[in-house]
Amino acid sequence: MKNFLAVYMGSASSPERTKWDALDPASRKEREGAGMKAWSDWMTKHQAVVVTTGGPLGKTKRVSAKGVADIKNEMTGYAVVKADSHTAAAALFESHPHFTIFPGTAVEIMEALPIPGTR
Repeated sequence: MKNFLAVYMGSASSPERTKWDALDPASRKEREGAGMKAWSDWMTKHQAVVVTTGGPLGKTKRVSAKGVADIKNEMTGYAVVKADSHTAAAALFESHPHFTIFPGTAVEIMEALPIPGTR
């Protein structure tokens, strides 16, 4: 099996986030509870293939030849899973609570490749 990095994506300006922010506090709290339960259920269902639970991501700094800069991107969290193929890894995240309950926009899946020359 191969390892795959799953990056949870979202944007403060997305239509999904706008709808979420428009919820009254009681409705938002109810959806948060339902979402956390659904996320926990997803983790339990897939525990055999979850390599790293991951978690939320904080603010981003970019380091380049020009120095260090504060930037924004749409990455909101991550996890690492194992699967036989890229397609199988992606299928694990179909109907994920990140975007079916919470205001996330997508989950992007990429294979974690070995460092060239180490295999």
